[in-house]
Amino acid sequence: MNGPATAPWRRLDPRTLLVHCGWMGAPLGSLTLTALATEGRITPGAWITLAVIAAGFAVVTAIGLIRWARTEFRVTDDSFEVRSGLLTRRLRSVPLHRIRTVDLTATPLHRLLGVTVLRAGTAGSGDGGSELSLEALKVAEAEGLRARLAARSDVGTLTDDPVLARLDWRWLRRAPLTFWVVGGVFVAAGTVYRVLDGIGVDAWRIGFVQRAFREFGSSVLWLTVPLALLAVLALGSAGAIVLYAENWWNYRLEWTDAHTLQVRRGLLTTRAVTIERARLRGVLLREPLLLRAGGGALVRAVAGGLGNREENRSRSDLLPPAPRREAVRVAGGVLRAPFPAPDLTPHPRAALRRRRVRGLLFAVLPGTAVLAAAGAVVTPVLLPCAWGYALVATAAVEWLARDAYRSLGHGIRGSRLVVRSGTFSRDTLVLERAAIAAWTLTTSPFTRRSGLVTLTAAVAAGEDGYRLPDLPAAAAPALSAAAAPGILDEFLVYPEPPQPPEPARSLRSR
Repeated sequence: MNGPATAPWRRLDPRTLLVHCGWMGAPLGSLTLTALATEGRITPGAWITLAVIAAGFAVVTAIGLIRWARTEFRVTDDSFEVRSGLLTRRLRSVPLHRIRTVDLTATPLHRLLGVTVLRAGTAGSGDGGSELSLEALKVAEAEGLRARLAARSDVGTLTDDPVLARLDWRWLRRAPLTFWVVGGVFVAAGTVYRVLDGIGVDAWRIGFVQRAFREFGSSVLWLTVPLALLAVLALGSAGAIVLYAENWWNYRLEWTDAHTLQVRRGLLTTRAVTIERARLRGVLLREPLLLRAGGGALVRAVAGGLGNREENRSRSDLLPPAPRREAVRVAGGVLRAPFPAPDLTPHPRAALRRRRVRGLLFAVLPGTAVLAAAGAVVTPVLLPCAWGYALVATAAVEWLARDAYRSLGHGIRGSRLVVRSGTFSRDTLVLERAAIAAWTLTTSPFTRRSGLVTLTAAVAAGEDGYRLPDLPAAAAPALSAAAAPGILDEFLVYPEPPQPPEPARSLRSR
């Protein structure tokens, strides 16, 4: 490497200017949709939008040119430096030993232009403020820079197979096993409606939309409603498969060296995320309800330096929805130890009662009351529906409450804390005990009456805090002290050992 005095300052690739203009794709697409929906007739509002785009193009191009000309970076023997700004010059320097993750991301526009975005996360980049980002570099230059930033003087060699997982296309059948199969269709439809409404097009006045609703309303509902639901499921499943393939194309999870874990994936938007082993605090085995019914699970990393909470969710994925056996194997490979067995300490029966009561109060009672009130005011036909809903919802709440209670468990396995909870998404967290920085004990009038308490372990990684819900109040302090000694010691009061009785004095001794 070059020394601090000789390392040259380098600029971003000039194609950065074209990347800055990528925002015009959305308004230009809206104008195209307007022209198609109005059969070629451009409204005055569309011409105003076009003028705004032209003015915005000029402003963004000027800003991008100034930013490109005033942004420089270099790597010295001990630091990564970036300076930028026009009126107020800003120099950011980060020691190389503090860089924990290096992320290369390329959107379709970046890939079309042959550039990529480099983001270097440091030990304190949980909120994104300590992250250094270079908007557009040549792919070869970014790869070389990533290798230099990720290099460590104490890098060891691997004795085992460094590749933990590759994409198996048989996993694709688990892509539709998410709640977004239905919700994603309505989200997409709502997005299209908002776009059309924003450019002055009333979706309900489009010819084929009116014809579709007329035919749907004039048909036999007991036949058309199930067909519509099947169509939604088919569209949602197709969309889920497409998104799965785009997100996880060319997926590869491997240890590039003894201290660096790397995830590569993506078809249109490619991503390569590196995580330093020293910042890896644990793994999370996640089993959403539908995916669990299909025997699948996914794996996420609990690591520091992955950015804020939004960025952490996208960068921490280690394994897509896959067979649970494969997920357990990959989680063990990331931990460099066997994944803990599911024989955890159960929680008290009061936790089951809490789940039953919450389900009855928030799911069964409101729906039953609404249907009963509508039956009393509008039509008596809805009264049997209220009873039917109450029976079905009560059965569903009982099943979900029992499943959630069976999922509850915790345990200490060597240097790690294991926590399992959830029913709609059953999560098994394996967390390094040394990573726990603080404990929060939370109670409410209802939990205090039941003798329960919720522990939250504060960790400078992942979601920042992980809950151990509905623990016995008498056992929670001891568990927290055993999992992370020294944090709560000053707040704990231990019973004094019994004092031996004083020997009786005889009258002669007097």
